[in-house]
Amino acid sequence: MGNGLSEQTPILSSLPSFQSFHIVILGLDCAGKTTVLYRLRFNEFVNTVPTKGFNTERIKVTLGNSKAVAFHFWDVGGQEKLRPLWKSYTRCTDGIVFVVDSVDVERMEEAKTELHKITRISENQGVPVLVVANKQDLRNSLSLSEIEKMLAMSELSSSTPWHLQPTCAIIGDGLKEGLEKLHDMIIKRRKMLRQQKKKR
Repeated sequence: MGNGLSEQTPILSSLPSFQSFHIVILGLDCAGKTTVLYRLRFNEFVNTVPTKGFNTERIKVTLGNSKAVAFHFWDVGGQEKLRPLWKSYTRCTDGIVFVVDSVDVERMEEAKTELHKITRISENQGVPVLVVANKQDLRNSLSLSEIEKMLAMSELSSSTPWHLQPTCAIIGDGLKEGLEKLHDMIIKRRKMLRQQKKKR
């Protein structure tokens, strides 16, 4: 897909900027990152091509308590040569969405390496991570417990809150539930950081 920035909708521009959460979508190439982005943006399947740079969208999502939340998503290409750029996109991010292909057993170790690498960067300490186990609709997809084990989620830093969400980006299953969890983790972290500031 292109590198265009979608026009901000009038509804969004009337929202105070602090209500917009900066979210970076990462993962290996062909995991379904851009499919996730455009399913959230248009609520339909959009045929995508490998992302050469990044795609960015401001999207208003209605979460469980019927509260509309604005997210500013940055979907960054996952090819090996682009991965060193990830850290510049995660600077000052509110949350990371890490997309994995639940069928691609052979590349799970590579996904694990990249996930652990990005969460260990000092600026990303404590940043909530939503791991999207994509393609769960396919018959030969790994179970959540298998994915959790293969990604060594238990070995992530104790300061990194995370949630593993089964999804099918093509039809959108599980995406909203995952975003709700991510939003909860972000709010929790913001409260904690505020309390820490008060104590100083």
